[in-house]
Parts: sequence; structure tokens; C-alpha cells
Amino acid sequence: MRIVPAVDIRAGKCVNLVQGDYGKETVFSDNPLEQAKIWWDELREGIIHIVDLDGAKSGKCEILPFLEALGREGIPYEVGGGIRTVDTIERIVSAGAERVIIGTGLVKNPELLQVAVSKWNDKVVVAIDAKNGNIALEGWTQETNFSAVDIAQRAQRWGARRVIYTDILSDGMMKGPNFIATQQIAQSLRIPVTMSGGVSSLDDIRKAKALEPFGVDEIIVGRALYLKKFTITEAKQILSSE
Repeated sequence: MRIVPAVDIRAGKCVNLVQGDYGKETVFSDNPLEQAKIWWDELREGIIHIVDLDGAKSGKCEILPFLEALGREGIPYEVGGGIRTVDTIERIVSAGAERVIIGTGLVKNPELLQVAVSKWNDKVVVAIDAKNGNIALEGWTQETNFSAVDIAQRAQRWGARRVIYTDILSDGMMKGPNFIATQQIAQSLRIPVTMSGGVSSLDDIRKAKALEPFGVDEIIVGRALYLKKFTITEAKQILSSE
């Protein structure tokens, strides 16, 4: 299992939201590129998770120059938020992205995933962002009646190579992830799952590692790293232990 540090960007700054609420924002850095470099210097393997919060609301990529800068630095990254057209995916992949995350675009335009997989194969990842078991869209501002498990299984049938599952009610709360919901998603799929939302301690990292047999092989961490609850190195030591 791997730790995946997060860099969420809004208005050019590195921020963190509570439960996806744009009104509950903490700014951790005025320079997202420097923050990504700090995480990568300690990580040195794997991938950095980038979220375009402005793009998630506007429906278009708002951070392309930042992504291009990451590519020039040689930092592997995945990016989500506002990725709803093939043209946007093309530009992001050209900027150097290792993975492109489709969320709202999958539900509103199912053909997008199928076309993306046919062109970019294992670079295509699906975000399953759920509140009380149902999908939320448009930067988590729009709740739906779509079952998270059903959409995840649909994404798998359409060719997604990985699912990133985020429990919205856990995100940013520093009270631990929703391990039960994550396990349910993982057990319903044959493709790997990345856990996201709520990691607050090394004990959470240990519990996450226990989900590895079910197909959970990555865990995204944001706020806990910024608040220095633990370091990337400490998390890696736990995840690499037998």
C-alpha cells in the first residue's frame, strides 16, 4: 500500500476544505508548486494527488500552468476537478499527468470514460465521491440518488483502471476514514481502490493497511500532513511493514 499526499488548489493557493464545503477553507500555502515539491522530496516514489477545486465548480481545468510546472519538475501526479471533456484530458495528459481523474463527467457523460480509456488506457481513474452512500457532483455541491457502489461497478465495466473512493462526511474532519464504506466499494470491484477522506493519525494508516487484501492499495492524505500529525516517512514505514 502507498501513501498519496494531496495538494488541493483554489485561487492559486494550497488549501483544505472540511467535507468539501467551500466556505470552510484553510489555506496552508500560497505556493502549491513548492508544497508539491516538499511532499515529493519526502515521498520519492508513487504519485502526488492534485485537486483543482475551482475547476470542479467551473467544469474546466483552471490550473494547467501549475500542472505544466509539475511536469517540468519531473513530479508524477494525478489530477481531478473539472475534467469533463476529451479535450481537457488531452491537455492534461500533454502537461505530464500520470493519471487523469474523472468524476462528475462520468455521471453526466458516460461516453467520456469509454473514449478516454480507449485513448489513454491506464491513465484513466474514476473518482467516487459519496455522502451517505450516494454520489455527489460538481465539487460535491450537488447530491444525487446514484449509489456509489453502482457507479463504481459501472465505471469498472466501462474500463476504468482504478477507483478513488472519498467519503465526503469524513473528509477534512480529522476523525478517521470510513473504513466500512471503503471496504464495501473495494469488495464490489476487481480493480484497485484508493482510499480518501478523514485520515488523521498513524493508527488510521495501520487500519487502512488492513484493507489491502480487499483491493485497497493507496491512501490519500492531506490535512493530517499539513497539521504535522505524522510524516510521509512515518506512514511509509507502517505501510511497508509486514
